Amino acid sequence: MINCVNRLGRITVGEKCPVRIMGILNTSPESFYKKSVKTSEEQIRDAVLQMESDGADFVDVGGMSTAPYLSTLVSEDVESDRILGAVKVIQSTSDIPISVDTCRASVAEAALEAGVDILNDISGLKYDKKMRDVISRFKPSVVLCAYGTDMTTENHILSARNLLNESIFIAKECGILPHGITLDPAIGFFRKSGMGEFFTKIESDWTDRDIEVLSALQSIKQEYPVMVSVSGKSFLGKILGKDAPRDRLSGSIAAEAVAVLYGADIIRTHNVAQTRDAVLVASKLSGRA
Repeated sequence: MINCVNRLGRITVGEKCPVRIMGILNTSPESFYKKSVKTSEEQIRDAVLQMESDGADFVDVGGMSTAPYLSTLVSEDVESDRILGAVKVIQSTSDIPISVDTCRASVAEAALEAGVDILNDISGLKYDKKMRDVISRFKPSVVLCAYGTDMTTENHILSARNLLNESIFIAKECGILPHGITLDPAIGFFRKSGMGEFFTKIESDWTDRDIEVLSALQSIKQEYPVMVSVSGKSFLGKILGKDAPRDRLSGSIAAEAVAVLYGADIIRTHNVAQTRDAVLVASKLSGRA
């Protein structure tokens, strides 16, 4: 079983392990969830120490918002400077494993050279063709999100599996062993239209897509660990009738707990303390470690 021996960085992940928590730290002021934005050294240091105290197993650093409904593209230099600045602060503050959230090769290369060993690519290594060279050279653990420009089927489950299998093939071609691969069904990144570049176009209702995919995690994960990121996402706003992400905390916690019951191995979240409690209860009720 692949998920018995999988690692994300130096942390074991998978069904034989406790459900892990990945805290989100955004250094991009344009991010949709303003609470997660930390730009000064003091803010970054305090946020990471708090996440670690609250039970985070990793911290995921982003330098550019990729919300499909926002026009938030920044230059690669800006994204890289933001991420590297945060990485240096984190490394001087804590020993917590660091993941970098980027789909650009130059940004990934700079972070990996700085000692980061987890790459979280929302394009599943497909957006930037140069990413393959970077992955081949550094061989980090990778989180592969379902992503594509041309949809071959409107079957949401089959589509997610197909897109993830394409990314798994790329990762393996680059020398990434199966135990270094984690999957992400890309909740919130399938849309009919968007202002940004980083989404997969579908014609059906994206809220229904996200709900259907979350309920089928066991089918989608294919024996790989799966990471779920639903914190503050738009489908929760649709369900709850709440436009502001800050008003979706209860819905986020509920969805994260349900995701654990459906088979999530890692929860990526803005709210580590609350998520940790929900994960512990959901794990106990589902018989997980």
